[in-house]
Amino acid sequence: TYVEGILIVNKKYSVPKDYGNGIDKEANNQLKLLQNDAKKKGYNISFVSGYRTYSYQNTLYKNYIKKYGQKIADNLAAKPGHSEHQTGLAFDVGNVGNKYKVTKAGTWLSENAHLYGFIIRYPKGKEKITGYQYEPWHIRYLGKELATEIVKENLTYEEYIAKK
Repeated sequence: TYVEGILIVNKKYSVPKDYGNGIDKEANNQLKLLQNDAKKKGYNISFVSGYRTYSYQNTLYKNYIKKYGQKIADNLAAKPGHSEHQTGLAFDVGNVGNKYKVTKAGTWLSENAHLYGFIIRYPKGKEKITGYQYEPWHIRYLGKELATEIVKENLTYEEYIAKK
């Protein structure tokens, strides 16, 4: 589903099994710029994960169910077809853990990601809106203009789209 030309993938909107063919080139270029600029400031924003196939997400999701049960798994991982990683526009960076936000690198990422076209996709305090736990390491590429607008208005992507 596209809203004003921007793809949305979440618990409600999915992509087909065969959607996606790797990391989006523009998103990847912006991620590299973000990482280089962070490095110049003394911060390491390492790449953790990016594009995931439907099949890989299915395996990941099933493993979460086995480990934590369905209810907790649904807060931790997207069902296959509902993962932004399948679009090639989402990245996990830095350190996967809720304490990442309080690190200097995590704080820099939170304050500057929009300048490169990214948002922190699952912000703290917005779990009921996004349907996922707070993930200060998960960024989604939307383009500089849209990302900046969303950050300035302190919205989630879902809240932004609901306004349209």
